[in-house]
This record gives sequence, C-alpha cells and structure tokens, in this order.
Amino acid sequence: MTRNDSTPSAGTARMPVLYVPHGAGPCFFMDWNPADTWHGLADFLKGVAGTLPSRPKAIVLVSGHWLEPRFSVTGGARPELIFDYYGFPPHTYELTYPAPGDPGLAQRVAALLDAGGAPARVDGERGFDHGVFIPLKLMFPEADIPVIQLSLRRDMDPLAHLEAGRALAPLRDEGVLIVGSGMSFHNMRGYGDTRYTPISADFDKWLTAAAGSGQAQRDALLEDWTRAPHARQCHPPGGEEHLIPLLVAAGAAADSTGRKVYSEKLMETTISAYRFG
Repeated sequence: MTRNDSTPSAGTARMPVLYVPHGAGPCFFMDWNPADTWHGLADFLKGVAGTLPSRPKAIVLVSGHWLEPRFSVTGGARPELIFDYYGFPPHTYELTYPAPGDPGLAQRVAALLDAGGAPARVDGERGFDHGVFIPLKLMFPEADIPVIQLSLRRDMDPLAHLEAGRALAPLRDEGVLIVGSGMSFHNMRGYGDTRYTPISADFDKWLTAAAGSGQAQRDALLEDWTRAPHARQCHPPGGEEHLIPLLVAAGAAADSTGRKVYSEKLMETTISAYRFG
C-alpha cells in the first residue's frame, strides 16, 4: 500500500520539515525486478512539491551519505554530483542535477549551527551525493531551487543531531525547506528477507508514534531510539546514518506535529516518510 496524505497548512508561509526515503542508489532511473518495485516511492516523491504551502526559496538537505567529524555544509555556487553508488548501469553515472548552491545561505546555516552549540564548517568543494540528487530529481526535477547539503556528524550522537535541527528551525519562516534524506529501515541483510517483515513493521509503528508525539516526548524518544523495538535489527550498530537525518528533521520541527505521509512494503520491509507541520 502506498499513501501520500501530506496536505499544506492553509494560510501559513512556514515550511514543513520532511524526512523522505531516497531509495537504493539510482533505483528510480533504471530497470528493476519486479519492474514496479520503486513506483510507489517515486510517485510519493514526485508529489511532494504539490503539498507545500509555496515554492521553497531554498532547500537544506541532510543526507545519510555524508559524515564528518563536525557538521559541514556545502558552500559552492555550482556543486558537482558525487556518484557514490557502485555496480549500477553505466547510464546512471551520467545523471544530472544542476541545482545551484547558495554560498550566502551556507554561511547562515553554519552560523545558526554555531550559535546553537553545534560547531560547523563550510566546505566549498563538496558536491551533492546521491542522497541529495536522486530524491530531488523527482521532487524538484527542474533543478532551479538553490540546494545546501548538511552532513551528519560522524559520531551520529542523537542529541547532537536533534540540537542541530533545532538550530536550523528559523529557516522554515524564511521559505527554506528542510529535508532529511535516508531510509526508515536500513539493514542491507534484511532487504528481501521475509523474516524482517514483522521486525520492520514493529519498528515503523514505534517510529510513527514517536514522530507524532508532543515535542518533548518526541525528542526524548528519538534521543533514545536504540531502545525501540528491533532498533538494532533495523539499523545495525554503526549503520544508523540513514535514520539520523530524521532526528535533524524532528529537531527543526520544533512544536510542529509529525505524521506519516507515505508507507509501503518495499523488498519485504516497511519503509516510511514523515512530515512535520
């Protein structure tokens, strides 16, 4: 089952915050078996722009594919693409997404993080990894909205990432869309294994309840996410980089309510997306 029940909040210019699955490598742009494996997620991503209250002035996206000792922000005016996937068809290494960067916004993002107790640096050379350009090619295919990528911190400390999100919350009132890009289930051994179907469903149920809780309870639950049912079977130790972008998104949500806006059984596991506000 696929669902996309995101709706814009009437009469408000504040941007929501999103956490979206970005799929497997360049999965949306190649043949797959079964052929319709990624159609539901692709349709969800293609529909995101139509659910927003207005066109974003810029996008700040945190991907599970960039880890640094401290938070880092892309600062180039024309970031190139990083094809950080392997063994896929040759044409998937020729994909383009010529979205501009925004050096001024990058400096502002770093300043907000610094002020929020999350020291950050601007990286003028870093390009966009596939956790950025693959979902954005579906969400905003014209590639005409400035994009800033934010790294995770390598230690993946939950509280640090919640706090980083909190520091960025003011951007929502400036027309900036904050997006966490990852996968709500990410155990490579579990994909395609029916033993993980109930395991992923239990974790997803917990994650959905946590996202929908009040701000204080939500943050407390997410800070202690490893206590969730089957947490480490869904995100093995040292491999939680695809979940942690959700914590940044939740931090940026402040008191905005979270809800599931897409959910589907993909490769025998439950995969979901969340929207705050």
